[in-house]
Order: sequence, then structure tokens, then C-alpha cells
Amino acid sequence: MRKRIHPAIIFGLFGIFIAVLIISRLSFDDHAAKSKTNYAQIEAQAMQNLDKPIIDISGWQRPEEINYDALSQNISAVIVRIHSGAQVSETNDAAFVNGMDKAYKTHITEFQKRNVPVGVYAYLAGKSVEEMEKAAEVFYNAASPYSPSYYWLDVEEKTMSNMNEGVEAFRAKLASLGAKNIGIYIGVYFMEEHSINTDKFSAIWIPSYGSDSGYYESKPKTNLDYDLHQYTSKGKIAGFDQHLDLNQISSAKDKEETFRKLFLKP
Repeated sequence: MRKRIHPAIIFGLFGIFIAVLIISRLSFDDHAAKSKTNYAQIEAQAMQNLDKPIIDISGWQRPEEINYDALSQNISAVIVRIHSGAQVSETNDAAFVNGMDKAYKTHITEFQKRNVPVGVYAYLAGKSVEEMEKAAEVFYNAASPYSPSYYWLDVEEKTMSNMNEGVEAFRAKLASLGAKNIGIYIGVYFMEEHSINTDKFSAIWIPSYGSDSGYYESKPKTNLDYDLHQYTSKGKIAGFDQHLDLNQISSAKDKEETFRKLFLKP
């Protein structure tokens, strides 16, 4: 025979249940408020630093050599490498043998803690459509928890007979997984030589160094409608004693509008 439960116990359990619901709701609202505040801080800081360089970094820039406080104050945004294409050796100091960048977690975490907008990129080195799709999946699974503003495909090397097919396979897989903002980093000569179609990308990022003096020299000589210009690989910024890749919004574009497109959530 079942014992009769005292009404006071029932009311007590019901009260606890209601209290848990209220606390959960308050915690959710508090988290939402903090997220909104954080986004406002990121946007305000980005607009204040709009004329400062955008950097791209990887495991070659070791976290222990970076003063993240100082570096964050002297840049407007950062693009962090996630995957190197698995084309690395056991002695590579910047990436693991499976291609995962050794420092991406630290880089992203440290910059996001300082309200610096973060995009991500992967170096493409697949030798088949299947390898490109697998690399895209690895890239997305590693990067998506950090909610990056943009996913970039770094296309510099011919690793397939039909490189355009491989690039499209990577992009399409990334999009199917949920990446909404996908751009391509590519040299104009390489793009033309290998007939890489950029029409399906929502942003284009090109390297054009001039004499690679460490400073911006001139806009690229191209009719390509690009958004971001990597203008040197020998930049120097307080907070890191070695060279850095420096980038800026295309001089042909509205700077604030394009920065918002590439680095700030809509």
C-alpha cells in the first residue's frame, strides 16, 4: 500500500520547482543582457579603432610572445588561422600533424576577452573534393563555437588538377554546415591562372605588397571588386616584437560599412 503524501510536502516541492524556473529565467535574462552589452562594447571599440590595421595571425605568432593587452589596443580586428590543410610535418611548430593550428584557441579567446572582432581562416590543401569537404567540416567544427564574424578560405597553392572545383567543394560544404559569411583570400594572378570563380563568395581578400616595406604603399592594380587588402607581411605593431601581416579595408569601399560587413554581426 502506498503512503499518503502530506500536502505540505507537495506544496513545498511545487514551490521549489517554481523557484528553480524563476532563477533559470533570471540567469537567462542576465546572460542575454551581458551578451548585448558585450556586443555594444565590441562595436564601440571597433569604431574607435577603425583606422588601425587589421591583422591575421596563426600559430607562428606564439601566444607567449604576445602582449595581448597592448596589441589589442593597436588593431581594429583580427583574423585567426584555424586549420593549415594538414600539410605539415611532425616538426612544425605552428600546427599539429592533423593540420589544426596550435594557437588558435588561445588567440581567439584572448582577443575576444578584449572585445576585438575576430574572423577565422583555413589554408586549403585538399587533393580531392572529398578531402576539401572533410577539411571544411573540421574547420567549421573547430571555429563555430567562437561565433567568428567571417570564415575565410586561404587559396594559395594548386593541390588539385581542377582547383576551382576543390575551392567550390570547400565553400559549399562550409555553407551547408551553417557558415553564413564566407570569403576568399586569393592573389589576383593565382585566381586568373587557375580560373578560380569568386562569384559565390560574399567577400574577397587579396594580397598586394608592393616592396613589402611594412607600410601601406598603394592600392592594388586590379579591377577585382575586393573588400580587404593585405598590404604587407612585415608590419610592426606594439604588443608583438616580430613581423605581422597587416590589412586594411579596400580604399574603393566605404570603410565603416565594409568593416561592419566583415567584422560586426548584423
